Amino acid sequence: MTLDMLGIAVLGVAALLYAAFVPGKGRGWALLIGSVVGIYWLQPALPIRFGSYILQTVTIVLTVMSWLLTRPQVVVEQNDTGQEKRPFGHEDRVTLLLIGGLIVVLAFNRFLASEIRITAGRPPSPLAAALALLFVAVLFAGLLRLLQRLNQRTVLSGAIVVIVVLFVIMKTVPLATMVSTLWRTLTNQDLVLAGIVDLNWLGFSYVAFRLIHTMRDRQTGQLPPLSLREYVTYVIFTPAYIAGPIDRAERFVKDFRALLDMVGLEAARFTDAGSRIVVGMFKKFVLADMLAQGVSLNPISATQVTSTGGLWLLLYGYAFRLFFDFSGYTDIAIGLGLLFGIRLPENFKRPYLQTNITQFWQSWHITLSNWVRFYVFSPLSRSLLRRKPRPSPTLIVFVSQMTTMIVIGLWHGMSWNFFIWGIWHGVALFVHKMWSDRTRKWYRGLKEKPRQKQAWTLFSWFITFQYVVIGWIWFVIPDVDLAFETIGKLFGFGW
Repeated sequence: MTLDMLGIAVLGVAALLYAAFVPGKGRGWALLIGSVVGIYWLQPALPIRFGSYILQTVTIVLTVMSWLLTRPQVVVEQNDTGQEKRPFGHEDRVTLLLIGGLIVVLAFNRFLASEIRITAGRPPSPLAAALALLFVAVLFAGLLRLLQRLNQRTVLSGAIVVIVVLFVIMKTVPLATMVSTLWRTLTNQDLVLAGIVDLNWLGFSYVAFRLIHTMRDRQTGQLPPLSLREYVTYVIFTPAYIAGPIDRAERFVKDFRALLDMVGLEAARFTDAGSRIVVGMFKKFVLADMLAQGVSLNPISATQVTSTGGLWLLLYGYAFRLFFDFSGYTDIAIGLGLLFGIRLPENFKRPYLQTNITQFWQSWHITLSNWVRFYVFSPLSRSLLRRKPRPSPTLIVFVSQMTTMIVIGLWHGMSWNFFIWGIWHGVALFVHKMWSDRTRKWYRGLKEKPRQKQAWTLFSWFITFQYVVIGWIWFVIPDVDLAFETIGKLFGFGW
């Protein structure tokens, strides 16, 4: 199951029942249970045995482990004999048992017909799932005792490295194929079919960013104390699980804690949510799907088109298809979140109408842009500023912007086309930074010349839009040679 129209309808009905019948004190627990079940339900079936179940279980295990590393070391609880320090609060212990129980119960889908399973594919036996969870719990409990002797900042840095390494393995074809081959060997499956498709780990790209965000903020002292229930629900909240937005923990938890006093069937909230969902569905299932039917560039049509004008038309079609698909999903996610009482952050603000590349990245996939600014650009810039001898400001800006955009590119996939796409945007951001620093006085003077300012605004929008659109070629065409050839054909070369 993916978040198609049926999936949206199911979540909408679930939200209606949740709002109508779940009391305030039960809403946080209901969101936790729904989110745990939801990630298994959304995960597509994988060719590799038990893959769909195991990968989402690993997501939950990683999330719980990350909470253990980011939580306060002790919890002070009040009981009949006074205050007592414990490693876990009562709610956290209940949450841990509930999550473990849900994982084992979901393994019972093994005995159901494929048409009525919540999980995609056949899970392992419940006994195997329970024993595996017990083994991981004992192993990590022992590891946690050893890690407590180390500096927490060092431990968190190591955990961040582990998340990054996992991400690289999942996104790199040779490494993913190696893991798939090993997995198939253990499960006696055909090794010839091993490939990255076996490890289509739904949601992990966004989960990784949320985990790194919380661990990094714990290092800097900015992460507020979170219960296990709050932390897990934040990381795997179903409406935002597949494609974001990438919320911040402190913002999410503010809404989560307000669920107690939320009016269940509030007309204004349901109207707002419903309009966002309808608009999102129109964008995604009407406009984007219509453009996908032959009016959008792809690797096959790039080799079949016979004119420069036709190629530009297909490229524009892909650009708008990408926007309507992604922003449409964001609208749906925000609307579904509102139905459950969580207002997810905005992710798009008319990006194709921006007049420079910096403004484009402030309005396209906003939560991703903010994330890399907080956790890549700013730390790297500060590190370079502290170096002795200090590099020139121009070099610092160049290195920081290029690195940031390459990270965004490789986050989409560990391949040369995404690497080049990152460079494409990194160069543009650097050039715009140098240009704007040197033309501020001239640009301020345009306020007194409205016609010239209008003409310049139109020209800068046109250049920005064309540059962004051409860059999408690296997104849609994975073959680097074909991508270069396609760019040449856009300007009349290579026909």
